[in-house]
Amino acid sequence: TSGNLLFSGDNVFSWSQEKLAGWRNARVGFVFQFHHLLPEFTALENVMIPSLIRGDSRKTADISARNILTRVGLSSRLQHKPGELSGGEQQRVALARALVLNPPLVLADEPTGNLDRKNSLEVEDLLFELNKEFGLALVVVTHSQRLADRMSRIIYLEDGSMREGIA
Repeated sequence: TSGNLLFSGDNVFSWSQEKLAGWRNARVGFVFQFHHLLPEFTALENVMIPSLIRGDSRKTADISARNILTRVGLSSRLQHKPGELSGGEQQRVALARALVLNPPLVLADEPTGNLDRKNSLEVEDLLFELNKEFGLALVVVTHSQRLADRMSRIIYLEDGSMREGIA
């Protein structure tokens, strides 16, 4: 495993850990197969966390989190903890958390891998809507051919090598 990762012309692998951590928080949104929401916090609080880490005031973080949760269709679930939400709702909270800081890049690792077909399709549709709405770069890792087929570019990783696919 070697190479470079260029972001806006900068090789992020040459950065200090501190600079890399700051970049990840401010410029990259992450969505995982398993939502990784903090169970003791509400949906609203989970989505506020990136803003608070960035140093935003509680009021600013609250407003931003409410806005993005409303956008993903969860305005009535703000005060619910992850255990009180369905799998699809949990994943939409995770998506809101990834987008709350308006990052130019979202990395999604199997974002629908833990969902049933109906919820998978809803999360996929939402992901692509938000991709267009926010104008972000979207990198998705998936085993779902259906999801891969919706991407504008496909790159396969096989036996440690990358090869271009056909979208």
